[in-house]
Amino acid sequence: MTLATLRLGRLKGIARPALITFMPTRDGKRTTVLDVGANVDSKAEHLVQFAIMGGCYSKHVMGVKNPRIGLLANGEEKSKGNEVTKEAYKKLDGYNGFIGNVEGGDIFNGSCDVVTCDGFIGNLVLKTSEGVASTISGLIKDYIRKSPIAITGALLMRKVFKLLKKEIDYAEIGGAPLIGIKGCAIVSHGKSNAKAMENAIYQAISYVDTQVNEHILEKLQEYNQKDN
Repeated sequence: MTLATLRLGRLKGIARPALITFMPTRDGKRTTVLDVGANVDSKAEHLVQFAIMGGCYSKHVMGVKNPRIGLLANGEEKSKGNEVTKEAYKKLDGYNGFIGNVEGGDIFNGSCDVVTCDGFIGNLVLKTSEGVASTISGLIKDYIRKSPIAITGALLMRKVFKLLKKEIDYAEIGGAPLIGIKGCAIVSHGKSNAKAMENAIYQAISYVDTQVNEHILEKLQEYNQKDN
């Protein structure tokens, strides 16, 4: 991430690039979450820029017509959050698509399309989600092995398990886009297989073809003019 930022540089007006991940939802879609690790400490203006960039990615790459953008906090009320998120809320209030504070569970229930947070919290969300998915998968396998009836049932549900695995498999996504730089960079998992690398390449192609960076610059200019 550091190398990509140094070599390519930041987009004009962007203070901090952000790392994006995509969380599965029950309605079969994915929530765009950023930042998930590029910045440990973020200011309110950084969260605002993450929201703008995430909205552009969701709309132009993910195909969401009118992205709903939420600010991750410890409650939906306007008064919730720390000083940074409260200030970010004020700056985002009235921005097209901003729906206010959202909680962790909203990432997965399909009530928002984009969730913005600082990299420290975002990385915790990402790693915790991976841990929960791995634990549940392991528990299911353990319980199935303990019962012949469960084994038979699992065989009948093989197609369901296959679809579920596809939903939570990082290789199906490819990698994590580093957004906010001049160009395109996809950060891949250290355990990436050939399928993950292939999908990361497709991600990069979509990123460039949809001209995300140009849309970010346009939206950022609109926001700054309105803010001033």
